[in-house]
Amino acid sequence: MRLSDFDYELPENLIAQYPIEKRDHSRLMVVNRKEDSIDHKHFYDLPDYLNSGDLLILNETMVYPARLEAIKDRTDAKVEVFLLRELDNNLWEVMVKPARKVRIGNKLTIAEGVQCDVIDNTVSGGRVVRFNNIAQQDLYMLIDKIGQSPLPPYIDREPTPEDKIKYQTVYAKRRGAVAAPTAGLHFTEELIEKVKAKGVKVFRIVLHIGLGTFRPVTVEDLSRHRMDSEYYEVSAETALAINEAKLKGKRVIAVGTSVVRTLETVSVSGFQVSPRKGWTDKFIYPPYEFKMVDALITNFHQPKSTLIMQVAAFAGLELVMKAYHEAIKKKYRFFSYGDAMIII
Repeated sequence: MRLSDFDYELPENLIAQYPIEKRDHSRLMVVNRKEDSIDHKHFYDLPDYLNSGDLLILNETMVYPARLEAIKDRTDAKVEVFLLRELDNNLWEVMVKPARKVRIGNKLTIAEGVQCDVIDNTVSGGRVVRFNNIAQQDLYMLIDKIGQSPLPPYIDREPTPEDKIKYQTVYAKRRGAVAAPTAGLHFTEELIEKVKAKGVKVFRIVLHIGLGTFRPVTVEDLSRHRMDSEYYEVSAETALAINEAKLKGKRVIAVGTSVVRTLETVSVSGFQVSPRKGWTDKFIYPPYEFKMVDALITNFHQPKSTLIMQVAAFAGLELVMKAYHEAIKKKYRFFSYGDAMIII
């Protein structure tokens, strides 16, 4: 398949700029692969499509407010420091804007008495910085206080304090992401309890989503595209639950494309997973034989993105494009703060 196969025209007014007030009141498109059918519900109807014994797998990564404002030494120029990932204690890979103003040897002040030294460049055009005179946990607390939510580029507004709550799942636990696992944004704690009450077992994995999730695919031949690596963890408890569910013929339902990538990364011999942690650059696009995932909850994704390619690999390109055109016709809200679909 070619890059152009995954293109579609989306009216700009359908790109959700703000979250809706009640998370689980977003719309839910139900896409049935077997029946080749599309139905329209709300996310609070999700339990109707789950069965006792199903496994619901969540990504418990936590988004940190990665956008910091800094002052450069000597010139007092304002620069943006975007925290990409922590390499070691107080050593971070960052993006800076404007990049031409920030060089090795510069000191950047992010708060009174808190500076970082620019100590290296990265191959992707970023910088490596080391924070001084602050303990690691104190730095985390400072970032949470003064940082801004790293909203995606298609949300055309400045972040607000509310985004620190809304651009985060209610079950987020492990800090490390600069983009939210958006399929999970629709869950409330009450809805998760309703799901459990139906006999569905809920387990968690971690995949820290990076900025690469928004990086456009620029090659027409998809086999030449390379994904950015992202850190993941699958616990022994989660791996055992998945393997037992598979043995009993129960469904494994992934909440989001990040869960799919993780489970497909750790699948071994046939239809089992092993507990593991590490880095994955797995790129899933059609045709692909899924080993672990039986149903998928996901948002509506950008044209030509690796995310829509994964969804098309799961449901078939023709059905996915039919669903997207139906969503546009019925004025669904798209992308991170938008509506959801479940593919069964």
